[in-house]
Amino acid sequence: MNLIHSSRLFPAAPYAYAARVGQGDLVFTAGACPLDRQGRVVAPGDVAAQMRQALGNLAVALDESGAAIKDVVKTTVYVDSSDRSDLVSAWDEVAGFFGGHDVPGTLLGVTVLGYPGQLVEIEAIAVGSSR
Repeated sequence: MNLIHSSRLFPAAPYAYAARVGQGDLVFTAGACPLDRQGRVVAPGDVAAQMRQALGNLAVALDESGAAIKDVVKTTVYVDSSDRSDLVSAWDEVAGFFGGHDVPGTLLGVTVLGYPGQLVEIEAIAVGSSR
């Protein structure tokens, strides 16, 4: 995988603009939600805490699929808010979780998510190893 950082676009973007992939199996995750093992939404009202839970759940889904965070080539993050500070809070958690692996991502404010009290969701595309 080759993360693409363009010199023709805003150079201080906190993510790669694109990713080029070669060999391997593509892994598409469902939206990882901020659910505990009992299926309850964690941390009502706390965007950052919910995103940390969702990211942990994403890591598990990737692992079960033969992939890891370092194999992710694209994310989509959904935040149930029209307040940009909530979107930034969610994105800061994502950026911290991925560290230097700053894959391209899309961040969206939406009006509602699937579970009562759910504020965030993240999905990913990864390239896993062949099994």
